[in-house]
Amino acid sequence: MGEKLTAMGNEVIGVDNHQSKVENLKETLSHTICMDATDEFTMKGLPWKETDIVIVAIGEDQGANIMVTAMLKNLKVNRLISRAINPLHEKVLRAIGVDEIVHPEEETAERWSKKLCLSNVVDSFELNEEYSLIEAKVPKKFIGKTVGSIQWRETYNLQVVTLIKKKEVKSVLGKTRSVSEIQGVISDDWKLEENHIIVLYGNNEDLNAFLGKD
Repeated sequence: MGEKLTAMGNEVIGVDNHQSKVENLKETLSHTICMDATDEFTMKGLPWKETDIVIVAIGEDQGANIMVTAMLKNLKVNRLISRAINPLHEKVLRAIGVDEIVHPEEETAERWSKKLCLSNVVDSFELNEEYSLIEAKVPKKFIGKTVGSIQWRETYNLQVVTLIKKKEVKSVLGKTRSVSEIQGVISDDWKLEENHIIVLYGNNEDLNAFLGKD
């Protein structure tokens, strides 16, 4: 996450108590610091007032995660997001006043379960227990048809959000890589092609019914 945020133009400070991790990330993060995040004295020296968001991503040590999160709450950082490993861990975080909690393992498992069990699924994002956004390959029977010619709402109870087009580009070194181009707001006369990824929104049951078929 830190690498991606830095690549998007954000200033990211990465803190870890393992020198090897700090060394590995010093070229891809804005700043890296090797220190013990549970040490309140050294933590107070970081520029918390100028920091927009603080993410506690510690996963291997729940005790350290809770200690650091509680310390940051006391320091009154602008926005605090913490990682929870299990339901009990989440309850403790909520008890100390953390509202934004992430479950990366569960979220990844949910996304992969859809990719493995449903045909054509490229990626998914579960909004809640009932609704999701799904990226899916265009079913073969729809290739060559226009978006407007398919009765998405009437037949499938789904909404087309946008299309993503995959294309190959060459870097300055001549290497070829695949990039995704989001097409923005699409009109009914857009023709669906084999290399399109369609982004759908709807009820999970309706999405499962649609994506289980080709």
